[in-house]
Parts: sequence; C-alpha cells; structure tokens
Amino acid sequence: MNSNEQAKRHPIRYEKPAPDFFEGALMGNGGLGAVVTTRPDAVVIHFGHNNVWDIRIAENNQDKIGTFQDVFEQLKQIPKDLETFRENDWYREYCSMTAENYAKPYPRPMPCGSLLLGYDRRKAEVLGHQVHIHNGLIEVYFKLEAGEATLQLFIEPEADRMWMKLVSPEGAVGGLFDRVKLIPDPDTPKELPLAQKAADAERSQLSFRQTLPYAPEGNERDPRDKAFRLDVRVAEDIEAADTTGSVQAKLLQTAPFLACVELTEGLDSSVATGLQELVAPTEQGLAAAFAVCENNWAAYWNCSGVSLGDEFLEQIWYWNLYFYHCSVKPEATCPGLFANWSYRSIGSEWHGDYHMNYNTQQPFWLAFSSNHVDKHLAYVNMVDHILPVSRKWASEYYGMRGAYYPHSAYPVDMNIMPYPVPHWGWEVCETPWTVQSLWWHYRYTMDRDFLANRAFVPIKEAVLFMVDYMRRPDTHGEAWGDDRYHIFPTVVPELYELTPGFKKNYDCLVDLTLTKFVFHAFHEACETLGIEQEEAELLDSVQEILSKYPEYATAESQRGKVFVSVPGEDAEVVYNTPNGIMTIFPGEEHGLHSTGEAYEIALNSYLNHRNEGGNELVFYHLAGARMGHLDLEKFKRQISYCLLPNGTCTDRVLLSGGRYSDTLSFDFMSRVGIWFENFALPVVINECLLQSYNGILRLFPNWPSKQDAEFATLRAVGAFLVSASISGGEVQWVEIESEAGAELRFYNPWEHGAVCKQANGDVTIYDDIVQLSTSPGERIRLVKANAQVAAS
Repeated sequence: MNSNEQAKRHPIRYEKPAPDFFEGALMGNGGLGAVVTTRPDAVVIHFGHNNVWDIRIAENNQDKIGTFQDVFEQLKQIPKDLETFRENDWYREYCSMTAENYAKPYPRPMPCGSLLLGYDRRKAEVLGHQVHIHNGLIEVYFKLEAGEATLQLFIEPEADRMWMKLVSPEGAVGGLFDRVKLIPDPDTPKELPLAQKAADAERSQLSFRQTLPYAPEGNERDPRDKAFRLDVRVAEDIEAADTTGSVQAKLLQTAPFLACVELTEGLDSSVATGLQELVAPTEQGLAAAFAVCENNWAAYWNCSGVSLGDEFLEQIWYWNLYFYHCSVKPEATCPGLFANWSYRSIGSEWHGDYHMNYNTQQPFWLAFSSNHVDKHLAYVNMVDHILPVSRKWASEYYGMRGAYYPHSAYPVDMNIMPYPVPHWGWEVCETPWTVQSLWWHYRYTMDRDFLANRAFVPIKEAVLFMVDYMRRPDTHGEAWGDDRYHIFPTVVPELYELTPGFKKNYDCLVDLTLTKFVFHAFHEACETLGIEQEEAELLDSVQEILSKYPEYATAESQRGKVFVSVPGEDAEVVYNTPNGIMTIFPGEEHGLHSTGEAYEIALNSYLNHRNEGGNELVFYHLAGARMGHLDLEKFKRQISYCLLPNGTCTDRVLLSGGRYSDTLSFDFMSRVGIWFENFALPVVINECLLQSYNGILRLFPNWPSKQDAEFATLRAVGAFLVSASISGGEVQWVEIESEAGAELRFYNPWEHGAVCKQANGDVTIYDDIVQLSTSPGERIRLVKANAQVAAS
C-alpha cells in the first residue's frame, strides 16, 4: 500500500469564501500553526504556536490553602444532611479562594497575529480552497477578469516559516494582491507592552514584535520574559507603510507574487528587535523548501496507512492524522486543549491548558497504534515539566511520598497547583492516568532505555503516592466493615464534586481500574529492569493493597447488571466522561478477551451508558470497538454531527438531564477552539482493524464482514508492525515485522489453520492462539492454510 497516494485521495475542499476561523484551512508543522481564511476582499491568515503563551501566572493565597488533612477534617464536621458542601459558608469561601488564581485570564495560548493580503473584488473573486493533506500544500482559488489564479501556501517542517506563491496555468503571476498588512491580535491584553512595529520598503518587509512578560501585571521586566515576532517579506516592491495599529503597505505589483512569513519566538533577550532581515523569497528558495516539506509528509504517511471499503471512515482516518502532524511534535511544547491555532479568544477557553482527566491524554492514544510513537514524546516532556510541582504538592499538601499529578496544569513555571479546589483537585484518578501512556510507550516499542530513563521515575512516583494514600488510617479498618484498602476521598470526574458525608467520594471506578493498571505496570517494569530487590519494599506494599482491593461498584439497569462510577449510584445517571465503562478503556481490564460475567457486565455497561456529550466522541466509541460492539454507522453519524467546515470535529452536546438543561445551546463548545483531543478519532478505526492491548493480536475484531479493508504497519503491543487485508469477510493475508524480537501471540484468523512463513521455513498452525518466537527485524507472513495447500 502506498499510504501517501491514499492520503492524496482525501483533500479537504471548501467551495466558497471562508471568512470564519472555523471555515479556514488548517496547516502547521507541530509548532507553528496557521488558519487560512478567505474573505471576498482578502486572504487573512491567523498564526499561533504551541510555544507561545501569555506566561503570566497568579499564585496567590498559598498561605491560605492549608493541607489536605486540614481541609478533610474541616469537611468531616459539615452536617451530612446537606445537599451539597457549597451550602456551607466555610466551604463556599474556601472554594472561592482556591479558585481565584484560575479565574485570571492567564496563562493562555497567545495568538501570534494575522497576515492580510487584500485585493480588489471588482477584479477578482475567491472561489474556495483545498488542503492537500498528502504534502501539506494549501491552494486558494481565484477567478480573475482574464482567467484564473491559485495562491499556494505551505509551512516548512523544521523552520517556523510559511511560503506563498501565486500561480496560473501559465506559471507564476502577480497583479492580484494590492496590499499587505500585519495585524497584532486585537485581544492582546492591554497591560502587556505595546507591540513594536516596523516596515522597510527597501526590503519589502513588515514586522511586529510582542513582549510576553513574566510578571503578572506585565509592567516589570524580568530575565524570564518571552517574546515573539512575525515578519513578512514579499518579492515585489512596496510603498511606504502605515504603522498605526497595524503594519501595512501597498503592493506595487512589480513582480510575480511570492512571499515568505516567519515567526520567531523565545526568551525576550533572544528575539531580535527592529527589522531582522528575512531570507529573500525566490523561486529557488521556495522550491527547495517545498521539496523538504513533501519529503517530511511522505515520511509521515509512510509510517502507516489504511485502505477501507468505507470511504467516509478512510477520509476521517487521513484527515485527522493530517491535523495531528500539523499540531504536535516533540521539539515543541505539548499542545493544550486547542493546539496551535488561536485568534482573539478562540483557543484560550479554560486557559487552553492541560486537563489530566482525559483531555490531555486522549490525542496521544493515537500515537501508538498509528505508529507515530515519536509524537508521544511531546506528552512525555509535559510529564517531566509537571513532575516537580506534583512532587511538591504530594509532599507539602498531602504529606506523602511520590507525586500527585494535577487536575489542570500549564506549560509555564508553577509553584502550586493551578486549580486546588477540592471538588476538582481531589480527582485521584488523574495521578495514575497521567503516567499510563508512559507504560504504553514501552509496551508498544519494547524500548528498555525509554522505560529506564523516561518512564520509570514518573510511574514510580505515582505508585508511591497511591500506596501512601490508600494506606492512610481513614481508608481501611473497622469503620469500613471489611479488610480492604479503599480510595477515599476522591471525586468522580465531571460529576458529583464532593458530597456531604462523602457518600459518593470513595472507590470510584476510574480510580480503581487505573490504580490497578499502574500497580501492575510498576511490577512489570521492575521485573523488566531487574530491580525487584531494590524496589522490594514498595512492591510488597503494592501486593498487599492488591490482595485486599475493593470490588467494582455495580447496579441493576434495564440491560442487566452494569458497572457504575461509584458505589450507590443509579444505573440511569447521565455521565459527561464515560465513567461507567472505564474498566474497558482506559483500564484495559475488560474487552474481547473477557469471558463470562465480566464480559457481560462490561458490555451491559457500554450499551446502557448515557452521555451528555462533549467528552465521548473518541472515548466511548473506542470502548465499543474493544468490546467488538461498535456500531460503525452510528459512529459515522455522530462524527458528521460534530464535523466543522474545516474538517475537524468539535465537542457537541448529545443529551440534557445531566448537567445540561433543555435551554442550553447544544453547540456551545463549537466556537471555543479546534479541539485537539478529537484528532484521536483514527484510534477508534485502528481498534476495529487490529487490537493488541492484552498482548495478543486480534485481526479485524470490529470490522463489517461485507466490507473490504487493508491496513499497513499499524503498531501493536510487543513492538510489532502489522499489515493485513480482509475481503469477502475473510482475512486474506497478514504480514508482521518484529522490531524487538519479542514473543508473538495472535488469535488465529482462520478456522482451518494458518501457514506461517518465517526465515527458517513454513509451518502450519491450528491453535486458536498462536505463539511464535521471533528475532529482531524478522518479517513473518501468514496465509490461510487451505489456500496454501491449494496453491501447492
């Protein structure tokens, strides 16, 4: 399969002007991001960057926050018959105080300004645009008085530089654009220093530079201040520029239109002031840069690919992998909620930050099976960034070992948790959840160095905290009426907050399944690294807790027994995040490998689940694929419901009756930004084609028997790259590359046996679960046994 050619089949088209931010064409290199909008009188490109933030942070009231035990003891005194803790004056005031810092509008992603290319609409009409996802090229189409023209744009993969060229069927042309303008973001906070603007007619160059102060009020200079500048240089001559409010110039149309835009960011001391001469835009320079761009995209698409009998799902797979490559790379800051696209207030809701109860993790679920594990390093770097403050919070607030990972975090210097309000900040699940994918990274790559040098310490820190938290006197003993270690107190994500008497604040399903996951991961990591003796004390504590672990809460529903998010919960509750199916995913305890009652309860939980929408588009359907019960047609309809004109999927409400009323706009999340988390949609499709979460490869577990499909080099647990084809409801062939030489196990896709072709000869295997030894770099081909016999 030529994945680049497959991607080429799926351009993103828009066949009219696209003046709105959410209509514009998205492009990026993982650091720099741009939205190309088209008005009837201009092309306007909005710039953002994962590294560019308003870095100010408020950390007031540190001496008033107290400790976990102080607050816990105070809450114990509040009458249990209250409906909510917020009825208590002390708690209401405490929450207001601890939420004060987060109520500030900063930190947030900082929009990096806009470039406007104006034209006379009496002489030209914009017809639409097209995103060529196979090579990162965007084309904007114009109807002219005498013919047609196309504006071509692309971004270099390693430099934060955009190239633009106007072409016609006859070649490069000019005469369309008559003005060029750089516009600092209109919503730049007033307390920030004014942007410095400059223009140079001799070089045909415009620029502006913005300082981003470290001091909260923006009026003090600090060595930690940051800055960015946006420069544009055109090949044709310009007339004197006006620098009032923006930087603009008249284009004299003395040459074919060719331009280069560059974003520079970093410490204030390293970002040049005044005019910094850009590389002159030339045909040769553009051609060389585009060759690098094409090679980068070709290498990206070469990592994996699909060819599906379902055109829509194939399109969604390629579109979202395109967006993913545009928005994340390990050399740049890990994206927040809305990645590297921002303008005015778009992209800064909820600070555009890291939310560790799924939002930040979800985009990186895509990295493993799609064979883009390098992308996950951006997340790993983020974990490294938050580890110091997480350790400090565990020690000073909880008085415990290890690290308590935060509910919300920023990519800026932090001294305390940004949102220490108990009804959010006490979500215990976020500590094991933060480190879960570090273990996946090892399992999917078998990279022992990564495990030892990047993953082990953050995982151990999470385990240390959970052991100490679960062995506190309040979590076990006679008061519980059993001999188990409980997770208490805690908070169900996005649901009950803290409840008087803590009636719904213990042994949450997500806490239990993820803590169990990280305990097992730690044990296996110690074995892999040969440090069981060194970690014996902690391993013994983990084993003790696991031997006396709480049962998962269940309830009776209209579909039978189901898991519920917390003991005593009604089975008909409306969730926001898929709390009742957490053992399927991300817990990975239940799935197609499960049998008997465990499978039935998990399946009932999936089928009975009620979700109000906004946080389930990937999450819920991934669990369905893991159970082999995902209705792909219904999945496609929900994707269509959430699709924006730019090809991305927003978060849209599905159901009132939970937190949402009947008068709420079901679209209220659609205009806050480009939801980075939903780029993970291809992982759902991957799980329909190949599953390996339990270490055993399962082929096409949720794919319709009447539809053909083929995939190339999807990554599986054990560092296997798997390719396969299905036609007429039967697997045709399978090819597996063993990167690390791990033992290969797979569910036999053929009832009458498989012929395994290895370097040491062919062998026919009839077992339901096949086990084979492999060597590093070995390639294995599997075909149906009777097909092999017929051929011979």
